[in-house]
Amino acid sequence: MRKIIAVDDNEDILEIIKLILEGYNYDVVTLADGGLLFDSIREFKPDLILLDIMLGNMDGRELCKAMRENDETKDIPVIFVSASHSLSERFMAMGSNVDFLAKPFDINELIDKVAMSLSAA
Repeated sequence: MRKIIAVDDNEDILEIIKLILEGYNYDVVTLADGGLLFDSIREFKPDLILLDIMLGNMDGRELCKAMRENDETKDIPVIFVSASHSLSERFMAMGSNVDFLAKPFDINELIDKVAMSLSAA
């Protein structure tokens, strides 16, 4: 079973993502605090991370940058999730393991992006 960590400061969104992805047989851990991401990666060993950009007092882009600078996490695919549609092109510059999903998202689009990211990894 493929493992996914979803990071978002909105508990409702995390619950929805978890329900959807578990319905497609993914093992999902949710985090409302981005500061716990690296500990969760070490424990859970995810195949993919769904990462909100605006995490209260944290920036998902900075977390992704820190992941890319760490040998243990640099190859984990990331899908940024954000309500800001204008940011999508900027993330393509972060590498081939990065994708973007705009909020509110369509369930099929979420499943498709997750499947594509996992197949490319």
